[in-house]
Amino acid sequence: MSNIPDPILQGLQRGWKVLGGKHGALPERVSCDVAIIGSGAGAGITAELLTKAGLNVVIVEEGPLKSSTDFKQLEPEAYASLYQENAGRKTKDKGITILQGRSVGGTTTVNWTSSFRTPPETLKFWQDQFGLKDFSVEALAPYFQQVQTRLNIEPWAVAPNENNELLRRGAAKLGIKAEVIPRNVKGCYNLGSCGMGCPTNAKQSMLVTTLPFALDRGATLLVETRVEKMVIEGSRVTALQCIAVKPNAAPAHPGGAFTTVVARHVVLAGGAINSPALLMRSKAPDPHQRLGSRTFLHPVAITTAVMAEPVQAWTGAPQSIYSDHFMHTQPVDGPIAFKLEVAPLHPVFFGANLPGFGESQAALFRQYPNAHVTLALMRDGFHPQSVGGKVELRSDGSPLLDYPLTDYVLEGARRAMLAMAQIQFEAGARMVYPGHELARGTATWAETKAAIEALPMKPLLTRIGSAHVMGGCGLAADEKAGVTRPDGQHWQLENLSIHDGSIFPTSIGANPQLSIYGTVNRLAQGLARRLTSKEVALA
Repeated sequence: MSNIPDPILQGLQRGWKVLGGKHGALPERVSCDVAIIGSGAGAGITAELLTKAGLNVVIVEEGPLKSSTDFKQLEPEAYASLYQENAGRKTKDKGITILQGRSVGGTTTVNWTSSFRTPPETLKFWQDQFGLKDFSVEALAPYFQQVQTRLNIEPWAVAPNENNELLRRGAAKLGIKAEVIPRNVKGCYNLGSCGMGCPTNAKQSMLVTTLPFALDRGATLLVETRVEKMVIEGSRVTALQCIAVKPNAAPAHPGGAFTTVVARHVVLAGGAINSPALLMRSKAPDPHQRLGSRTFLHPVAITTAVMAEPVQAWTGAPQSIYSDHFMHTQPVDGPIAFKLEVAPLHPVFFGANLPGFGESQAALFRQYPNAHVTLALMRDGFHPQSVGGKVELRSDGSPLLDYPLTDYVLEGARRAMLAMAQIQFEAGARMVYPGHELARGTATWAETKAAIEALPMKPLLTRIGSAHVMGGCGLAADEKAGVTRPDGQHWQLENLSIHDGSIFPTSIGANPQLSIYGTVNRLAQGLARRLTSKEVALA
């Protein structure tokens, strides 16, 4: 990979304005037209559009600036440097592990590239329940199309690897529809290491697309810089108080001076969990007690199969086949629905999700080349018993998500395990292990079905994870029902917009990156129009 040009190093050599960490000391004070907090999906789209409109933009990112030169396809290095809490972020009761990005580009730098438009049934629910009348399929379509053109989002044209083909094959034998996943890649090498950062710059993340665009047009990027507090006076954010942090997020100069960022307008795009937490630390107005509530995860249940032939699930596009069959077998507000995908299996990730311990776990690890893991992304937020979680602050001001695993969600996990196990047996599994601490491997569908039906579905026993965080600053047409107005502005703060996944009133019901891109594209164009009277577009 050493011969592949690194666009980040090239930009730094051209004179990009990047400060923080090894790039230079932070200034005492910075002034700009717009300060963007975060550098992920919402921040990147916003940065490109606002700089295109001629605005002076400062982007503040807590994580480090890493690029293709740094991406060595080594899990320990990647998880420690590119993920929140070293890829060990968990909910309050430790019942759910949450994977979120923490570097320039945010989660777009480390996700598996799956790109879906917001499902029509989700938009309809938002229209009916939250008054978001303009959030229709037709109204959002042009903004999604612009993003898909800009980021080269197309259905994956290469034959799926065996890992994904097993999902398609097993589903087909049961008459279940499986389809090809659109991916945001260009010239993909089909390596399979997307979760560790793309070493070839094929993934069209914010790291190599919108952020370089903004930096080339004069934006300033502050890295390893955490916004500790928004200074709020009346109905306005008057300044951001920032500190330098180490790559591991610890303060670089404990008790040291703040860097103050003063902006005419502030865009909060730190991601669900971090964005509500910053508003809480800042004591932002919350007259209707909505801030941080209704935070959703797409809780993920898994089943692990040992197949008769090698799968080598660590190689090839991580996700290229999905099934929405179980999204449509009940009403949107009925029993929890789930989307089926597969997981790429690198050794650390695989080991962390193996059932059991000791020799039994080691024996399963020896089957690693033949292992296949199916994922069920459960769609939370559409039922009275699915209210998600709530962001809290620890004593040091860091965020913590309290997300109770209710019987409603856990019974959904049981149904998902049954569906996944049956598909895996149809695809040729020799053994299937449900994602549950008390489960054992079974060799037939009948045995597995009986075993899953008998499992006590309880938190910590049922293995649940998530890489999708949404909500906490929800959009609503009525300030009593949400934190954010339909145009992206905070209901009580006139110069604060929120442009990330925290604005979604429910979960998406699909991998959320394209939903963030498309929605924020629309909101950021509107913001550019309000601030400059200029019309701008991504593509």
